[in-house]
Amino acid sequence: MSAALLSPEGLEAALRAIGAERYHSLHPFHRLLHDGKLDRGQVQAWALNRYYYQSQIPVKDALVLARLPTSELRREWRRRLEDHDGDGHKPGGIARWLKLAEGVGLDPALVESTTAILPTTRFAVDAYVHFVRDRTLLEAIASSLTELFSPAIISERVSGMLAHYDWITAETLAYFMPRLTQAPVDSDFALAYVQAHADTVEKQQAVLAALRFKCDVLWSQLDGLYLAYVAPGLIAPGAFAPAGGR
Repeated sequence: MSAALLSPEGLEAALRAIGAERYHSLHPFHRLLHDGKLDRGQVQAWALNRYYYQSQIPVKDALVLARLPTSELRREWRRRLEDHDGDGHKPGGIARWLKLAEGVGLDPALVESTTAILPTTRFAVDAYVHFVRDRTLLEAIASSLTELFSPAIISERVSGMLAHYDWITAETLAYFMPRLTQAPVDSDFALAYVQAHADTVEKQQAVLAALRFKCDVLWSQLDGLYLAYVAPGLIAPGAFAPAGGR
């Protein structure tokens, strides 16, 4: 049976259903992280690998920006670059993530070099950047809609980590506070764009597939972390090895 054209509200509901089923807040590694079940080395591995994803967000946003056809749309999207790269005076998300890494005991220079990340991390993040570069503008924007679900996971992460890890402070987790307001602004714009431009069944199906793909990207990164640093402990050659020899 072929799919029917969804109303804008129906499309939003379908997108949110994907998040309810596939968002990486459901992954076992995140449950361990948020519930205080990881040791310091495992948290360090998460922070180090996650940095690569953070560092590539403005790269993918620049790819989207270059394809937007109007000044109004480019101005709207350009804010994302400043949110992550900073504006030369106020630090952005990348700088705040390096502070997070330092706060959990990592050398920021090692983190920034990305030489010690897992192959799974690199392959997943690079696949996302290539998706944004190579697919339609509509699909590229739709892939950002995991931001619809991020405020909930951020609130859970901050409260859980502060409650369970006495060596983590609110200052360490300062990256997340601006995202509680930035992410909803970004997702509101992207959702409105998708609803306005996904005007055929084929485009709507492409939009839904793009969000599923992005959820897979996030999930795959946590698969790599779990397999390397939780069980069975298969750390790739050259990847970060926590002190203590996990």
